[in-house]
Amino acid sequence: MTLYTRFTQHLHEALDALEAAGTLPAGLNRTAVTVEPPRDPAHGDLATNAAMVLAKPAATNPRALAEALAAELRKIEAVTGVEIAGPGFLNLRLAPSVWADELNAIAALGADYGRSQLGAGKTVNIEYVSANPTGPMHMGHCRGAVVGDALATLLEYSGHKVIREYYINDAGGQVDVLARSVHWRYREALGLESGEMPEGLYPGDYLVPLAKELAAELGDAQANAPEADWLASFRKRAVAAMMDMIRADLALLGIHHDVFASEAELQAAGKPEAAEAVLREKGLVYDGVLEAPKGKVAEDWEPVELPLFRSTAFGDDQDRPIRKSNGSWTYFGADLAYHFQKLQDADELIDIWGADHAGTVKRIKAAVAALTDDAARFDVKLVQMVKLMRGGEPLKMSKRAGNFVTLADVVNEVGKDVVRFTMLTRKADAQMEFDFEKVVEASKDNPVFYVQYAHARIHSILRKAAGEGLAPSAEHLDTLGTEEQALIALAAQFPRIVEAAALNREPHRIAFYLGDLAAAFHAFFNLGNDRTDKRIVLAHDPETSGARLFMAANIGQVIANGLGLMAVEAATQM
Repeated sequence: MTLYTRFTQHLHEALDALEAAGTLPAGLNRTAVTVEPPRDPAHGDLATNAAMVLAKPAATNPRALAEALAAELRKIEAVTGVEIAGPGFLNLRLAPSVWADELNAIAALGADYGRSQLGAGKTVNIEYVSANPTGPMHMGHCRGAVVGDALATLLEYSGHKVIREYYINDAGGQVDVLARSVHWRYREALGLESGEMPEGLYPGDYLVPLAKELAAELGDAQANAPEADWLASFRKRAVAAMMDMIRADLALLGIHHDVFASEAELQAAGKPEAAEAVLREKGLVYDGVLEAPKGKVAEDWEPVELPLFRSTAFGDDQDRPIRKSNGSWTYFGADLAYHFQKLQDADELIDIWGADHAGTVKRIKAAVAALTDDAARFDVKLVQMVKLMRGGEPLKMSKRAGNFVTLADVVNEVGKDVVRFTMLTRKADAQMEFDFEKVVEASKDNPVFYVQYAHARIHSILRKAAGEGLAPSAEHLDTLGTEEQALIALAAQFPRIVEAAALNREPHRIAFYLGDLAAAFHAFFNLGNDRTDKRIVLAHDPETSGARLFMAANIGQVIANGLGLMAVEAATQM
């Protein structure tokens, strides 16, 4: 049991004692009660808001309740002091043995330190990337890919069963354009086309290999045939080839999905009709006529009866059509059916979308709420685009891709770890710049380097100590002083940081925390340059050296665990 779990249990036992004594009424909701580090470390080691949160429902004074709770908490052997701050916050000071116990807990749990059963085995479907299958992955997809994958790993680590899903948009007009683009390249491979590709097609040369394959297989059999003869087959081959390319690109980032769901297959299976039937039965789909678009004169608009989803019942500004006038499904109608399908196998859905999709969040949330009668089962995380820079200047586009910078080119230049970590150094909905020169700098201003260097430095220290006959030891942890205890206290926060990141669906919190922990370790190491008595390895004092090496090794374990959640290597030398 880790520090915050243990003291949360102690706190609830103290509250139970107050209930038993009649000081607190039984059955109060304790959900908002927290145990956390105080904002100012000078105030103590732990803080709780219990008296503040429970005083009002208990119809008592917060300060009086704090006094009673403090008396109970002082009975805990590991607590050396309890102070009341302000109107009723409680600050606890802990015995040095607590930090030794936490180091032993880290050592015992190893890679599982921070793991929890928070999710209680619930199944969460996380859909992320879902780029149109019309070309290679580009950096516009990268951030959402990393955020989604890190969130999936974080939730698994926190006790959820996770389905990683990719939605293949292979039923829209863009795949017909792809097929026509491949056909043009196919004719080019046969020597029947030359010069610039016609406007409106996909211009990148990534289609050339497939076109050459088709030319070798088909000869000129489809070169001059009517579009109706070749469109479907070229579309199928093109989508398959693009998905192979996309999977390979994602693999460069260490990303692998469990499910690839096809929009075309979804529609062929009648899932949109099934979703529509469910909503009609609930009175949430009806046949009606939308108002004329604003700014258009009457003769430019023809009233057409369409099946409409009653999204105004869920806060939207107008009801939304699920079919077009020609009977085909709207994007919204198709998305509604897709989420209906996902809900069959998951307790909760999370979609990772680009910020340009913000306008559709409300209506799709309304649709899922209508299908499930539970809006809490669905969440959308919006991810801002990344501005690519080189030396402070905007990056030029890739000629090979046509009009964008490919993910593969970026990963091949700076490495998977740099890309993944950097994508998590800001909140997903905040703007981000990715400067090729800055992200590979070996400096403390580069968080990727700074965190990996902390882990590598720890392993360097351990190797050097081993060469001098010294090894980590838990036998004399009582030799650790206040500086060491402060470092351990920060490491001890890792399980609660993981829990908070999972609860809030914010994997960037792990990167932020690792930056703080790495900085604290580097500061402690540098302290030894100013004070020889604070060096980790003291040749004349094997007992203290063993204790500090044990501490360092377990700080390294926490850093490795955090990097593991981000799928970033915990480097042992740099």
